[in-house]
Amino acid sequence: MIEPAHAPFAANSLQSQGRQYAEAYVDFRNPYQRDRDRIVHSTAFRRLEYKTQVFINHEGDHFRTRLTHSLEVAQLARTAARELRLHEDLTEAICLAHDLGHTPFGHAGQDALNHCMRDYGGFEHNLQSLRVVDELEQRYADFPGLNLTFETREGILKHCNLQHAEVLGELGQRFLSGKHPGLEAQLSNMADEIAYYNHDMDDGLRAGLLNIEQLCALDAFAEPHEAVCRAYPGLRDRPLIHETIRRIINTMMTDMIHTSGMLLLKHQPQSVTQVRDCPEALICFSPPQQNRNKALKEFLYHSLYCHPKVLRDMRKGQEVIKQLFHACMEDVRLLPLQIQQQIQSHGVENTGSSLQHQARTIADYIAGMTDRFAITEHGRLFDIHVLG
Repeated sequence: MIEPAHAPFAANSLQSQGRQYAEAYVDFRNPYQRDRDRIVHSTAFRRLEYKTQVFINHEGDHFRTRLTHSLEVAQLARTAARELRLHEDLTEAICLAHDLGHTPFGHAGQDALNHCMRDYGGFEHNLQSLRVVDELEQRYADFPGLNLTFETREGILKHCNLQHAEVLGELGQRFLSGKHPGLEAQLSNMADEIAYYNHDMDDGLRAGLLNIEQLCALDAFAEPHEAVCRAYPGLRDRPLIHETIRRIINTMMTDMIHTSGMLLLKHQPQSVTQVRDCPEALICFSPPQQNRNKALKEFLYHSLYCHPKVLRDMRKGQEVIKQLFHACMEDVRLLPLQIQQQIQSHGVENTGSSLQHQARTIADYIAGMTDRFAITEHGRLFDIHVLG
């Protein structure tokens, strides 16, 4: 296998820090390609099709889901990786896996499950994504999980508190030492930011919860919108919105690539190790773009994520998760037999350790649900008109 030529600061699959369980190299695919393929074929990846981005899955077929969001992030990141001479396959693998641990009902679902797990170690979707690829996926005879490379796992783990970092070994070391991840991980994080700003804005407009007049108060939207209106007089509705948002994405991408390129020239790292030791992150936006992004993020928080309709739906989703969790904690016989067996294999005594294992197993089960499955299971347990 021949590794394509990359910049010296890019990841090199031939110099990977390896997998948790050793595997022989294979022809035709480098280790990061294998990571990507394992992610795409995983059960958790397929479930993303029916998990909330902003709007609960039953709202309609035209809104983003966690799956379409992940694909859009990967597309943006691969474009930038090619321009910056980074490892495209590693970048894509990280992007496709970064939301595997998300609960149903988006961040509201994560908050609800974290509340339920407050006495059992809490719940955080980044750590859950890592748990999915390290343990929960059961596809191979030789090891649990997907046995991904260190670099892909590092990119999945964007955030981690010090308490969790201490038990993650080498993977958590950068959080303890204040170092940076590889450039592909940094890039994936920025691409995620670009995608959710723009695509959440697009979905908010489509749903009628946002309007162009509101957005024109933001420089990030007003300038490209005016440019579209000048170039295409009389353009209206979806084509106008699409033309505007694609220009915003292009502006953000161009700024990130240009700013990152300048930082790489400034620091001139000659290896991934030098990237990790660099005093600042090397993939980022310029200060003016950061300010525009911050204003857009604050606008979306107040006008979209805190819109009464979104909050009502998210509140319902949170109640679904909380009630499922507490019912299953009170009576594990409500769970599928396979989940009951996982709990019983740890011991049936009502000890702290057993309760911790029971709670974590139930959290894994609920976090893996799609929106519609969670709603269906809740109906089976709590709606007298739904039997079976």
